[in-house]
Amino acid sequence: MSALAQPVFQPLAESVVQSVDWLAIAPPALAAVVALVVLVADLFVGDARKPLLGWLSVAGLAAATALLLPLLDGDRSTFCLTGDTRVCSYTADRFTLVIQFLVLGGALLAALLSVTALKDARGRLPEGEFWFLLLSSAAGAALLPASRDLATLIVALEVASLPAFALVGIRHGDRRSSEAALKFFLSSVTATTVSLLGISFVYATTGTLYLTQVADRIQHVDGRLDTLAQTGVVLTLIGFAFKTAAVPFHFWVPDTYVGAPLPIAAYLSVVGKAVGFSGLILVTVIGFPSYADVWGPALAVLAALTMTVGNVGALRQQATRAYSAVRLLAWSSVGQAGYLLVPIAAAAYSDDAEHAIGSTVAYALMYAAVNLGAFAVAALVGRTSATNRITDYRGLYAKHPAAALLLAFFLLCLAGLPPGIIGLFAKVTVFSAAVDAGLGWLAVVMAVNVVIALYYYLQWTALLFRAPEGEPEKHRVPAPLTAAITLTAALGIALSGAPQLVLRFTDTGLF
Repeated sequence: MSALAQPVFQPLAESVVQSVDWLAIAPPALAAVVALVVLVADLFVGDARKPLLGWLSVAGLAAATALLLPLLDGDRSTFCLTGDTRVCSYTADRFTLVIQFLVLGGALLAALLSVTALKDARGRLPEGEFWFLLLSSAAGAALLPASRDLATLIVALEVASLPAFALVGIRHGDRRSSEAALKFFLSSVTATTVSLLGISFVYATTGTLYLTQVADRIQHVDGRLDTLAQTGVVLTLIGFAFKTAAVPFHFWVPDTYVGAPLPIAAYLSVVGKAVGFSGLILVTVIGFPSYADVWGPALAVLAALTMTVGNVGALRQQATRAYSAVRLLAWSSVGQAGYLLVPIAAAAYSDDAEHAIGSTVAYALMYAAVNLGAFAVAALVGRTSATNRITDYRGLYAKHPAAALLLAFFLLCLAGLPPGIIGLFAKVTVFSAAVDAGLGWLAVVMAVNVVIALYYYLQWTALLFRAPEGEPEKHRVPAPLTAAITLTAALGIALSGAPQLVLRFTDTGLF
């Protein structure tokens, strides 16, 4: 090699070869490795031993969750820009760990529900493919909150989403499942395409994809490119707004939840939302803080529309003679998404944006625990009623007293009523974030929607304790389903006893 070429080669080598912090990336990496192990093992395991794949998946998700503990001692970053350790593609800070705990914990509970669902399906669902897709989606969802550049964010978003499309439509020969998967897929692809267009505009105006560099450079964009930058900011947010089921990107939710296997509906209601909200927080608060005057009002309006449309949609289900419990939970999840958007919008107006973001994360943890609990009880009822209508819950207390009491507790948490203290605490925290940011009108809209939601939550709760029609039949509850209900109940009750622990845990450290 000539002396002239030597100086060119050396910097190139230094920019390509990087050290990797394996401990930092261990949680999503382990979920991905277990997914590959399950896929390969499925080729060699006989039908009689297929359930072992489920327990291997549960163990893998539990281990991935446990790997978050060694990361609590301090922030870690890897895949950083050469010569600047502050500009990285992957960061395991407090915010990342909290969202990864929510994602992997939610996936673990969905896996416990799936063990029972696959056993009841008696071979109608391909077990190996099911577990591979679930673990792959969980790995992508766990990667997303650690992503600190727009390219990694989009890749993580798609890794979390693409397996989810297949999981929704995994029931072969089920027309409703196939239609739900197609609607979910087409809507998501359209939203992602729009986001990619927005990211290309942001890159064209800033020359970088790293969020911290975008935040610095987008403030000094040439005046002739200011409109292009604003358009890029808005379009980038659309894909994440879709994942949060924010109005008007919510139309896929009811049909998708009803058409999907119930554990997958539970997974989408929690993990899917965590993916959307964590991405939304990263691009707005870290990537585009100087454009708060653009995304702040937009998210405030979206929050008001989402909570209103979601709660009114759930209320309209009452007019249906035999409406589905899963469809009601789907509309409820849209309404809850509106509450989750409030603190993110407030961060644009508040001097203490970290506290506002902490309110969203705290509410997300509460929602994840109690919503997964409600889906777990719905899975119990669904074992004896394929339609899983609200009328099937009449007299549940006479059949399964513990399950009825816990479902009542979960519904009261979602409504924000005692003894669901954690639900009340979370709503007050979100309400305070809106008031402190000067968004009084949004706080009023939220208060009105809380009152609307009380009607359908309390009506469902009252139905649990009415006299059953006919002689109540008691059935044995499978151990995985019992474990899922018990874990969500323990978490909800513990947090109701000490709600202040949520805010301490969700001190995100993003700033």
